[in-house]
Amino acid sequence: MSTDSRIIVSLDFPAAALAADLVKQLGAATTHYKVGLQLLTAAGPSVVRELAEAGKSVFLDLKLLEIPSSVAGAVTAAGHLGASMVTVHASGGSAVLRSAVEAASQFPQLKVLALTVITSMSDQDLEEVGVASTVPEQVARLGRLAAAAGCHGVVSSPLEVRLLREILPPDALIVTPGTQLPGDEKNDHARAATPSQAIGAGATHVVIGRPISRAPDPAAVFAAVRAELACAIQQH
Repeated sequence: MSTDSRIIVSLDFPAAALAADLVKQLGAATTHYKVGLQLLTAAGPSVVRELAEAGKSVFLDLKLLEIPSSVAGAVTAAGHLGASMVTVHASGGSAVLRSAVEAASQFPQLKVLALTVITSMSDQDLEEVGVASTVPEQVARLGRLAAAAGCHGVVSSPLEVRLLREILPPDALIVTPGTQLPGDEKNDHARAATPSQAIGAGATHVVIGRPISRAPDPAAVFAAVRAELACAIQQH
């Protein structure tokens, strides 16, 4: 896996034109993009199709949490759009996860990632919704559930990557949002780390949004992150 392919740039924009402008600025070096709920709702599914047709890999962050048949339908639609990764809430249970994996099996490029605990949540937040476990305990539980259901990997904060790498299959994907560059202002990710820390802990991919998308020179920031990750990979 190349260093470039391990960086997923988040297209968190309210309009397709803004996303397209960033893709143009980043050029050929950037191959992986995240399309989340904001851009998908604003621009529609065509934004995913256009990225895929341009040769980009799309991490379609749907965070699906529905009955198995509805999840299967959504995963099938993601496959037809050309998405490379799609997310499903592991808290939906094994039947939901298995339905997603089965639906994705007809699309060789499509990987199902089980979302463990969203990065904005803390132990107190879990308690508020009736989960007595700590965040690491819940992440581990859901990670095991995802692996047993045949998911290709998981989504977690960088802080749980090392734990997950110990319990998941060696080839499992671990995608980490909640990565921030040194000096970035605190945002709504309660559990964050730098991209190199995430890769050093065993993550396969890092998702980076505002540090790149809001930079005066996004391509320069991407190149700096790529160089930093290359060093981190060599050290591990």
